[in-house]
Amino acid sequence: MRIDKQVLQSFLQEVKVESQSPDDPVVVLHTPYPWELVGTGNYAAVFAHPDYPPVVIKLYAPGRPGWENEIEVYRKLGETRSFPICYDSGEGYLVIKRMNGISLFDCVRFGIPIPPRVIEDVEEALEEARKKGLFPHDVHGKNVLMNQGRGYLIDVSDYYKNIPDSKWRDLRKAYYKVYLPFLKDRGWKIPLWVLDGVRKGYRSYKKAWRLFQ
Repeated sequence: MRIDKQVLQSFLQEVKVESQSPDDPVVVLHTPYPWELVGTGNYAAVFAHPDYPPVVIKLYAPGRPGWENEIEVYRKLGETRSFPICYDSGEGYLVIKRMNGISLFDCVRFGIPIPPRVIEDVEEALEEARKKGLFPHDVHGKNVLMNQGRGYLIDVSDYYKNIPDSKWRDLRKAYYKVYLPFLKDRGWKIPLWVLDGVRKGYRSYKKAWRLFQ
């Protein structure tokens, strides 16, 4: 699905996104009406328009690299059940299929059970990506969605990086060893400050581990 060219051009001229630090999410200074901000990452922000609900625009902040690589990743993935589809692209932006669902991060936060089928779906999707010559990278709880008991992935921007990344392997291990036996069916809501503490602790642990390799 393509967005009307005039609507798209008007959005690109009016929106204001900047990267204030490479280690922090980009900052959206202005979102033109009636667009809405869906989310932000370290490279780009994602926007939606009410007249085009099946798609979103991923807009890279000026000076942030990677949009050309991400377009190539989507080209290699093609049409697939587990990943978004890139319908259109231009300098610094991509028009992508909007994936519905709730992230695994929010499932844990709000006490929503995550069935094993979701984890199995992600495993199968990552293997599919590898067979297409890609290198799944930065797969974590905020980049995996659950919808009607099935798993889907979003944000494939780093799948071209052929470097080790253990985030998903560690998350899968925590799912089977901690979440499944102790948390899945209890309905416990885990406070955001606890989850952020776990995330920051994990990041510090991985940095320290690399220093001793």
